[in-house]
Amino acid sequence: MEIYEKLGAFYLGKTYDLTREQRSNDLLLYDSKDLTTHGLCVGMTGSGKTGLCMALIEEAAIDGIPVIAVDPKGDIGNLMLRFPELAPSDFRPWIDESEAARKGSTPNAFAKKTASLWKTGLAEWGQDGERIRRLTNSAEMTIDTPGSTAGRPVTVLRAFRVPPQAVMDNADAFRDHVQAAVSGLLGLLGIDADPLTSREHVLLSTLLVHAWHQGRDLSLADVILGIQRPPFNKVGVFDLETFFPGSDRMGLALRLNNLMAAPGFQNWMNGDPLNIQDLLYSVGGKPRVSIMSIAHLSDPERMFFVTILLNELLSWMRQQPGTGSLRAIFYMDEIFGYFPPTQNPPSKTPMLTLLKQARAYGLGMLMATQNPVDLDYKGLSNTGTWFIGRLQTERDKLRVLDGLEGVSAASGEGFDRRQMEAILSGLGSRVFLMHNVHDDAPRVFETRWVLSYLRGPMTREQISRLTTQTQAPEAVTAPGRVTPRSTEPTDKPVVAAGVEEVFLPRNTPTGTGSRCIYRPGLFADVRARYAKAALGVDVWKSLHLHLELSEGDPVDWGEARVLETKFPEMASEGEDGATFAQLPEGATSQKSFTQWQKALAGHVYRDRPLTLFRCRALKATSTSEENEDAFRGRLSHAAREARDMAIEKLRIRYAKRLATCEDRIRRAEQRVAKESEQYQAAKMNTVVSIGATVIGAIFGRKLTSYRTVSSAGTTVRRAQRTGIERADIERAQAELETQQQKLDALTSEFEAAVEDITVDFDPNLLELEPVEIAPRKSDITVLRFGLVWSPE
Repeated sequence: MEIYEKLGAFYLGKTYDLTREQRSNDLLLYDSKDLTTHGLCVGMTGSGKTGLCMALIEEAAIDGIPVIAVDPKGDIGNLMLRFPELAPSDFRPWIDESEAARKGSTPNAFAKKTASLWKTGLAEWGQDGERIRRLTNSAEMTIDTPGSTAGRPVTVLRAFRVPPQAVMDNADAFRDHVQAAVSGLLGLLGIDADPLTSREHVLLSTLLVHAWHQGRDLSLADVILGIQRPPFNKVGVFDLETFFPGSDRMGLALRLNNLMAAPGFQNWMNGDPLNIQDLLYSVGGKPRVSIMSIAHLSDPERMFFVTILLNELLSWMRQQPGTGSLRAIFYMDEIFGYFPPTQNPPSKTPMLTLLKQARAYGLGMLMATQNPVDLDYKGLSNTGTWFIGRLQTERDKLRVLDGLEGVSAASGEGFDRRQMEAILSGLGSRVFLMHNVHDDAPRVFETRWVLSYLRGPMTREQISRLTTQTQAPEAVTAPGRVTPRSTEPTDKPVVAAGVEEVFLPRNTPTGTGSRCIYRPGLFADVRARYAKAALGVDVWKSLHLHLELSEGDPVDWGEARVLETKFPEMASEGEDGATFAQLPEGATSQKSFTQWQKALAGHVYRDRPLTLFRCRALKATSTSEENEDAFRGRLSHAAREARDMAIEKLRIRYAKRLATCEDRIRRAEQRVAKESEQYQAAKMNTVVSIGATVIGAIFGRKLTSYRTVSSAGTTVRRAQRTGIERADIERAQAELETQQQKLDALTSEFEAAVEDITVDFDPNLLELEPVEIAPRKSDITVLRFGLVWSPE
């Protein structure tokens, strides 16, 4: 089967004839750009709704489009079950043994039958193990489990960090961001708080606004302490005690503290921080399908997490440049309860904002539900594509028809309600109606066989088996040297006056027999300015260095470790009873520290350039905040966007030539049909004439010899005419074949050009060249420098 994903089209199935109840051979290809106007999938249990959405995610992954999929039921994790070899042994660990027993089969036999079923099903839809392998190689897939370590744990404590400047500068966006964060947090406590009338909501909102305007991130612990002792005395025109007395504030603080101290809540503090860019792209810049499994959470916890996730998605979106191509997809498997028609849960405001604004940034929203009556259809008026499957009740059907009618009215299209109702009544399992505002008319289709094994909802144990735990990379960009131990520990050495001396805390608790030994080193915080007008770069960067000191080794700043952040809190005194390694020669002299600090500035100028990356093919350069992996992630969309534009131009260029060829073929087919009709008529006349002549000659009436001869002559002429008509048919057919060959050649030429474009803009083949920018010598400042003792 031809791979259409190179054309930015998603292969979802084949068109279906409801009157004959069978599918055709015409492929249902969905233009990926159409999803920038968002999509909704509606269907009852058993309609094939989840399979359709998973097929769409598979197509996006094959095309290199990252996806964040919220999975409230545990079904979407099946995307991880990809078996290119289609061997029974691959399926065996994942089959339901109880189902095998119910069907009177052993687990091994059932696995063999399942493997055969999948292989046959894929082949029926023109797919095979090689396409599964392509899916596996195109995108990385992970299962993230907030509040659990079953999959890749995710912490949302960073949800109270300062929003991006783009959000801070937009009053409406900033207000919505604060409101959603506070509503989600109070929802965890079971407090249904109105943003305008609830004093809990107003107090917490004021805390966040106060901290964020000062550039301070807040942890949950900071919020609890802030409730007890707010950094302000008034809320509005009332003093704090009148608005929210201290005893009442203590009650709120205790509830939050109990939540934070609860054993089950500790899992919320473990794992990678919630970061949209990391969910969309791996460390190496490879597109990701991040499955956010929340089936294990309670309803308030789900609402809290989804609200925070939507808020983070909004903040990320507003930092992206505008685009007409599909940049990423956000999918929610069951939107019931998160976007209701009358209530206003914390998730509704950010969801509505995304539906209204995400199109301009290339972010496609895809939502699914089996309960259409529980959706705010007015809010879904911006949804351009509706996938509608079999519905359970007449009420559901009427609700969907109302929604479709509203979408058609908003887009200025006509709507035949009676025809649409008839179509909806005829839908069966895996048969869907696609109403796409970008198409001329609705289309009915049957969904293709998915590449992933659909074994049903996954348990935590199964998620754990699927998840490969990886350790975070070290926060070091310079190798650092292996430092030999100076000497045996001694009492604390005397350090020259004027040298700052600090002590790092121990990470492990002290205990009986646990004696602290300190090793010496140098620490430095440096600030440098990097500027290059040609690249539009003018930034200040901070550099945090740690260099271990060793007896007999010279101070070489090239061997220092580069830390991602500043040193943690450091004390001015060490632990009681600690011992110290000896200082190297010269480390007791202030003059040495002065020389080392001067050498540090020279080292930064010579050996610590700002390295950017340039992609000449796309005329793009990384920012000062992007490493190579992050830049490749951004280029992935830029390449896809450039590819889509190039293919669109190619289509326009070839459209007239293809239309001319198709018109000539149409006329040639008409000529063949016409000549065939004339030939058949001439042939029939000849047969009749010959028959009449023979009968007249044998049994004829009293005809003159002249008439007999004349009739025979006419018969001969008609036979000759039949031969001419046959030759005309052959010429018409030859012309038809010639035009068909021209069309085939033009189509092959077009497809080859598309293939060239696809290769040219393949993100994995883009070449990057490093660009180094040295800091300005006059703008290198050593902010802090001294001797640091590290515990052991």
